[in-house]
Amino acid sequence: MISAGDFRNGVTFEMDGNVVSIIEFQHVKPGKGAAFVRTKIRNVITGAVTEKTFNPNDKYPTAYIERKDMQYLYQDGDLYYFMDNETYEQMPISAKVLGDNFKFVKENMECKVLSYKGNVFGVEPPTFVELQVVKTDPGFKGDTATNATKPATLETGAEIKVPLFINEGEMIRIDTRTGEYMERA
Repeated sequence: MISAGDFRNGVTFEMDGNVVSIIEFQHVKPGKGAAFVRTKIRNVITGAVTEKTFNPNDKYPTAYIERKDMQYLYQDGDLYYFMDNETYEQMPISAKVLGDNFKFVKENMECKVLSYKGNVFGVEPPTFVELQVVKTDPGFKGDTATNATKPATLETGAEIKVPLFINEGEMIRIDTRTGEYMERA
């Protein structure tokens, strides 16, 4: 059992016969009245996202999610193929399941495939990835006030903001949870 006061991003639990995962949560303590937890939750099976408030003392049964390490192989249309590292079986996963941070994953990277009772509902990319900058404007010396950034296109096609000193062809490290530049690789 998990109480609503212990909610964190990524926590999964059963509610009203459905398995839900928390996308965002916020503990709210108004000046008047009781505290509550405002959440944005996703139904694991259908993918529907709803907003709901909980009393911090509410308790729900925890849903056990299987996290399996798999290797991303290739994309074919709307399907992305992953290989089980132990059995070498290939599994197609729909693009709807992947999420926004999958744009930082390139072929042959290890990912965690999340499933509940055999139904795949999500793919977690590695926390940090190293990718090459394929297109960015040159930065000019002395063109900074503080923390100046410029757009850069990565080898996977994702676009992020990088500091002015990063040039085309350089390898950089990215945090896939936030989509931000971390450092040169």
